[in-house]
Amino acid sequence: MRADLVLLGRRVDMSRRARRRALVVGIYAVLAALIVGMWFVDQWRYTGSYLFWAAMLACWLFLGGYYRGGLVKLFTGKGQRRPEGAPSLLLLKLHMYPAVAGDEDGGFRNDERELHQRDRAHYQAYQAIATVVLIAWFVAYGAMLKPQWLARIPMTLAQMFYGMMLVMLMLIFTLPQCILLWTEPDMEGEG
Repeated sequence: MRADLVLLGRRVDMSRRARRRALVVGIYAVLAALIVGMWFVDQWRYTGSYLFWAAMLACWLFLGGYYRGGLVKLFTGKGQRRPEGAPSLLLLKLHMYPAVAGDEDGGFRNDERELHQRDRAHYQAYQAIATVVLIAWFVAYGAMLKPQWLARIPMTLAQMFYGMMLVMLMLIFTLPQCILLWTEPDMEGEG
């Protein structure tokens, strides 16, 4: 796991657990606000895809894991390719530069402890995702058994399922990395 992020040209120290937890809470607060806000814009007809891209951006900028960048090492255990040339124009405009080769946490390959943590985080994440699937099943079962139960809800059954699928998609993309960031203890100083 990396100890700092480079955002808008500034290094942000993320070695303390409290900062990483604040980042996780902030990411999920923004995603939840987007889900609610996009519902009021157009009931997710066109803005649902924006929620997908917001989750992908959070993974790319902050989380890592499946994606290059972010705090968590790649889950595949393969090294990140370093660009040979200058950073792209977009990265220069955002003042985001790739880390210098060799300043990572001792290499790219995941050791046995990191593999165990990765597997444990995925196990816990899929339990949460299974809970969302179970809730969706109960809603479908209730709609099949007694359709009048859902008549008082101000959204259609299709919109309800689409909302649950958006939540599940965001959890699939972000939850294993967030579990790792949440549970990892404070990192030792480089002093």
